[in-house]
Amino acid sequence: MQRTSGKVFDTLVSRTKIYLVIIFILLVYISIKNTYMIVPSIGIFVAIVLYSYYANNKRRSEISESLQDLTLTVDTAAKTSLINSPFPLIILQTDGNVIWRSARFTSEFANVDINTYIKELSIDIKDEIEKRLENNNQDIIRSIEIDNRTYRVVGRYVKSKKSKTEHKVILYFIDDTENIKLQKEYKDSKTCVGIIMVDNYEETMQRLESEEKPQVIAEIDKYIYEWTDSTNGVLIKTEKDRYIYFFEQRYLDSVKEDKFSILDKIKEIDMKEKVQFTLSIAVSNEGRTDKEKYKSAQTAMDIVLGRGGDQAVIRENEIYKFFGGRAQEVEKRTKVKARVVAQGLENLIKESKKVMIMGHSNPDMDCVGASLGIYRLAKTLDRNAYIVMDQKTPALEAFRKSIEKEEEYEDVIINKEVALENVDEDTILVIVDTHKMNYVESSELVDKVEKVVVIDHHRRSADFIEKATLIFQEVYASSAAELVTELIQYVEEKVELKTIEAESLYAGIMMDTKNFTFKTGVRTFEAAAYLRKCGVDIIHVKKWFQSDLESFNKIAEIVGKAEVVNGSIAISICEEKTKDVNVICAKAADELLTIGEITASFVMGQLGDKVYISGRSIGDINVQVILEKLGGGGHITLAGAQVEGMTLEETKQELMNRINEYFSEIEN
Repeated sequence: MQRTSGKVFDTLVSRTKIYLVIIFILLVYISIKNTYMIVPSIGIFVAIVLYSYYANNKRRSEISESLQDLTLTVDTAAKTSLINSPFPLIILQTDGNVIWRSARFTSEFANVDINTYIKELSIDIKDEIEKRLENNNQDIIRSIEIDNRTYRVVGRYVKSKKSKTEHKVILYFIDDTENIKLQKEYKDSKTCVGIIMVDNYEETMQRLESEEKPQVIAEIDKYIYEWTDSTNGVLIKTEKDRYIYFFEQRYLDSVKEDKFSILDKIKEIDMKEKVQFTLSIAVSNEGRTDKEKYKSAQTAMDIVLGRGGDQAVIRENEIYKFFGGRAQEVEKRTKVKARVVAQGLENLIKESKKVMIMGHSNPDMDCVGASLGIYRLAKTLDRNAYIVMDQKTPALEAFRKSIEKEEEYEDVIINKEVALENVDEDTILVIVDTHKMNYVESSELVDKVEKVVVIDHHRRSADFIEKATLIFQEVYASSAAELVTELIQYVEEKVELKTIEAESLYAGIMMDTKNFTFKTGVRTFEAAAYLRKCGVDIIHVKKWFQSDLESFNKIAEIVGKAEVVNGSIAISICEEKTKDVNVICAKAADELLTIGEITASFVMGQLGDKVYISGRSIGDINVQVILEKLGGGGHITLAGAQVEGMTLEETKQELMNRINEYFSEIEN
């Protein structure tokens, strides 16, 4: 206060001095003009100086009194506000010692052991105080639950003048319970949009007698309506095999806990073993409007159908959570889609001047065979075509020696660097044997090309290539080679496959079906028969799959070290870090299935910073669902995954956790 009043007084004195100087100059000027005014001027100036001295002293006293009164008033108001705060308020040291509590604080928490909460709160504050003070961020915001009520703790640090460490904290406890309830109610009242579809409705109905159809339709409707009633939802049947489902988000957790029991309920419809009905369900709560949520649900439904149906998915916070999907894919009886896709692919290639064909990284024979099939299709349509592929893959060593004898392919198979240099606006990219962005040979190439076609037989995962112009993804198919073989037969131009191309396609089917024993349908044999007519030498193809003695010994060692868990699942590790570790793991997993009572097998091996997992099953256990939890994918009987940032033992433990999780979900 004294400093403030002193500053004000100094300002007044400075101004008075200026005025006195001006008066002195005027009196001197008058005295020079009139000498008789010298004595009066001196008297006048002395009188003015004395008056100024008196006036300044009086003014200084008045300013000091005013400032003192103002300070006392402000201090009193601040103290009154602090004591009578409408919020519970507390002042404590950072070590937890309470200095002062407001009356409201004492009454608010009279029936609560508040000391425990204060102690925990002070520990948190003490851990952060230095960091916050260094960043000049002294505000405290905490959320704490006391006696079933939620409080937002707001306050500031007060630095001590005496000590650099003994700081004080003023905390306000604002009751946020009702606000949180309103927020929760607002969130719970939001709409979730679902789509329910009956899988293969037309094909399944064709297998029923006319008098059975109305009864079946009524039973399906009944089961679906009963299931949706549990969430007080609104169900609208928009088509004979399609329903739209609206319900509030408050029921979403119960839907998850129920694990879409309707999927199993529908299968219980007794059709005397003629058919089995299955459902595909997609639910989404993403979007500001119901229209946006419906579009999100449609995208999720595409994924469900791409995974073979008979399952459900929830799209929430940009994450897909899958339920069900443990039944075998049902082979489709009609080839209408293959014919339509073949015509669409033919038109897209004709509209382009250059065709780039690419598969997944570490290509196998299925990937190579499908690539060569598309290459021949493009050449038949008189377009320049190139296959983007890494030829150094150990699994393709035998095939590479065969294709090197063919002069035509000398400049056809290129690496991704060359492909990126030769891409232009008239280029079309055909991706085979994968639909996942992080599995392709070059993701940069996908980003650079405008027109993209995807041909794949794996179950669709969440990270699929969204920009594809045309997608031919059929999970019932044994292999990508089978799909490409069908497309070749349905294009308008007659495609003449060279022997090595037909053999590559045949080898792709052989590899993915394990010599026509797994995932083999009628259309698989039809495709194989067509290729056989094209001049396939089966003995020549078999030579591509022969293993050397060293690899065979490695596989035998892996099989010998296998550990059986859950009664029928074999798990083993390939200790050697060879370049072809992924191939050895796949073959070892296949070999383990030849052992009696083994229904599924998993073999792991490490290459660089990645751990490769090959999963195989005879159909009783869905290895795709298990490995999907580790970022992988595939089919019910054949799947794989690549895990980064974990050791072999850590990966093994994580795999066992996922297997246990899989069985617990089945039991529940």
